[in-house]
Order: sequence, then structure tokens, then C-alpha cells
Amino acid sequence: MTRILITAFEPYDRWPANSSWLTLTDLTRWYDGDAEITTRRYPVDLTRMSENLRKDLQPNFDFAIHLGQAPGSTIIKLESVGLNVRSNGSPLISNAPEAYRSSLRLEPCHRGLVAAGIPSEISHHAGTYLCNAALYLSQHYSKSYGLRTKSLFLHIPLAPAQAATDKGSPASMSTPMASAAVAMVIQYLQADPA
Repeated sequence: MTRILITAFEPYDRWPANSSWLTLTDLTRWYDGDAEITTRRYPVDLTRMSENLRKDLQPNFDFAIHLGQAPGSTIIKLESVGLNVRSNGSPLISNAPEAYRSSLRLEPCHRGLVAAGIPSEISHHAGTYLCNAALYLSQHYSKSYGLRTKSLFLHIPLAPAQAATDKGSPASMSTPMASAAVAMVIQYLQADPA
């Protein structure tokens, strides 16, 4: 049985909810696939997130799928690269690789999402904040501890309820569509683990 860690983030700043957690919560309500899923919600704090992630990866999952909120985005973004950089420009980990590229084949997954009517793209820059850190650190810890875990990061648009209450009504994607995208990614990983 495929074992997958799926993480999301708690609310932050002006957002009283986080679309990544809303998506993960929705997924757990209906997902009936044959993957064994472990879920975690991380604080929006680099030190605490890093400590939790290092601990949570120890069971040596097959895959880790990290979800993060992307205000303003209209599509699911499959992030391909995690950079060893903090928002202030310093490295996340001293004397570590500058970047990790996902070893997963993202193009077939992207094409599958689009064919199912779910807007998506492959992105080559996950930013320089916690989303990037989650992708980088997940890959770094897996390599450092000799784990088999392969990592992927998905940026999730705001949920409609979030957009409706925000000034300017930014772009959004329904939570059921976002959770369907995550389920499709799980299916893809099981069928084509690279």
C-alpha cells in the first residue's frame, strides 16, 4: 500500500482560513482510494514548520504532498523546484545544495489535471517563504536521512468564500475542485511514481 504524508498550513495574516487546509479537510471527507494518508497542519512559522516536518517524515513515506495557499492564483501550481533560500535571502540550511528539483514527472500529472478540466501549470519557483521551504526541506530531509520519500508541492488558489470576503474579490477555485486535483495527483503518483 502506498503511504503518503499530506501537509497544509494554518491561517495567517489577513486570512482567517487557509485554502490548503480547507482542501485537505475536504479530501479526507470523501477520499476512498487505496493510499494510506497521514495529514498534518503546519504553523506559519519557519522554525516550527521545519521541526514538525523533520519529525513527520521519519516514518519513511512513499510520497509527501505539501499544499500551500496561493492568493491571486487561478490554477493549481505543481512546483518543480525548492530553493535553499529564506525570505531574507539567507539559506534555509547552511552548506546544503542550492536547490532540489522534484524527481517526480510532473508533466503527465499536469496534462491529466487539465484533461479533467482542472486548471494547472508546472511552476519553477515556489517563492521564498514557507511554501518553498516546505518543498526544499522535505527533499533535503529525505536525502539526509536516507528516506525513500519523494516530495511534491501544490499551490492552491483561494477558496471562493475567502475571495468573497476579501477586498477586490481575488481569483479562487472551489474547494471540491482543489481536493479532486489532490486526489488525481495521488492516483498519478501511484500509477507513475518515476
